[in-house]
Amino acid sequence: MVTRRNFIINTSLAATAVLALPSLAFSMNKKEIGLQLYTLREELPKNVKQTLEKVAASGYTNVETYGFSIKDQFWGLFPAELKKILDNNNLKAVSGHYNLGSFLYDGNTTELIAAIEAAKILKNEFLTVPWVDEPFRKSIDDYKKIAVRLNQAAKMCADAGLKLAYHNHDFEFKKHDDVTGYEILLNETDKNLVYFELDLYWVVRSGNDPLKLFKENPGRFKMWHIKDMDKTNKALNTEIGAGSIDFKPFFAAAKQSGMVHFFVEQENNFAVNSFQSIQTSSDFISKELI
Repeated sequence: MVTRRNFIINTSLAATAVLALPSLAFSMNKKEIGLQLYTLREELPKNVKQTLEKVAASGYTNVETYGFSIKDQFWGLFPAELKKILDNNNLKAVSGHYNLGSFLYDGNTTELIAAIEAAKILKNEFLTVPWVDEPFRKSIDDYKKIAVRLNQAAKMCADAGLKLAYHNHDFEFKKHDDVTGYEILLNETDKNLVYFELDLYWVVRSGNDPLKLFKENPGRFKMWHIKDMDKTNKALNTEIGAGSIDFKPFFAAAKQSGMVHFFVEQENNFAVNSFQSIQTSSDFISKELI
């Protein structure tokens, strides 16, 4: 069997093609499946080592962390301790969701600096902003201020060898005088510094089309969250392939999106067995999507 490594080593033309065509590079790394660890938020703090062992055994190679703070670090573990557990299970934390304290609202960089240091220890590629508190996203001016802060944080991340990304929910698609908050963030952040992690569920739930976003903003969406929508209750998530979202057209447009990493997530994990749930999603993705 021709491995990716041998193919690139032995065929310079193929190496050139991989560099030139992101979709081909994605295809050749297609077995890299990521999990947003928030999916296992009940299990993880109880036993990080055992939980990550089960994540790896379920077919995941990448993870996205959550929950870091100066006070508690990662569920009581220092970043170096978590990195060791990840390494022991051949897991790469390519991204992390970092709550930046009050930085987005008042510019206090204390938590941001700590997050950057943690991300560097974990060898994160992306430091991802997961949320904007409700009082600070009520108007066009609010979103303009957030965009300024994102640009500032992105410059600090770039200086540290990291990339900054922003993760959406549905509130960003609410219109303010005929413009959405998401449009403001896309238009007023530096395209060379600020990237986006597109949560496909929340885009669909808000009545928007991810493919339209790909076309209008090519290359901006370096990461995706993929979580399926329960067929009966749209407010609930379910395993990938068990719900109402057809992910195949999105994966077919991965090159246009710019996607380099994606993460399975069940934001409201109602599964009876969380580990069986993530296994089911991983199996479907491997067989049907990549």
